[in-house]
Amino acid sequence: MPANPPRSLWLRKVLFAALLLLICILLIHWITQENKPWIVPPEYKSLKNPLTPSESNLHVARQIYADECAQCHGDRGKGDGPEARSHYPLPADLTDPKLLANTPDGEVFYQITEGRRPMPSFKRRLTNDQRWQLVLLVRSFSQQPVASGNAPAALSQPETADKKE
Repeated sequence: MPANPPRSLWLRKVLFAALLLLICILLIHWITQENKPWIVPPEYKSLKNPLTPSESNLHVARQIYADECAQCHGDRGKGDGPEARSHYPLPADLTDPKLLANTPDGEVFYQITEGRRPMPSFKRRLTNDQRWQLVLLVRSFSQQPVASGNAPAALSQPETADKKE
């Protein structure tokens, strides 16, 4: 009987080490997968938004955004919604002008359409026109205020915080 305890202890140590290694590999895989850049098919990159940034399109987009997006991206697109901190990676700050500066409309449309964890796909939840309307709204979040100091049309609600001095 004395031969079994050392072998059993050795086996437990090996299994514990293997389990730790597996957990580390899964964590590394999960982290690196979430931070990869979007791979957008070429047919989407060349798409142009067929809708114009009219008040009616932006009004519909605001309603969709409030229902589907604001809980993570925040009311004003800053990535600070009530559920934002519960996700990894954190939701994008759509007000950052650099974020969409070199991103064609078709790529934004693709990202909304396909989603990527933790963001859901909206391919079946929204029509093509609704997704294009969201592209218009998302673009409006990063537009600079006009010279008079007013917020962009999509942000017609009065701004309470985050004003630059």
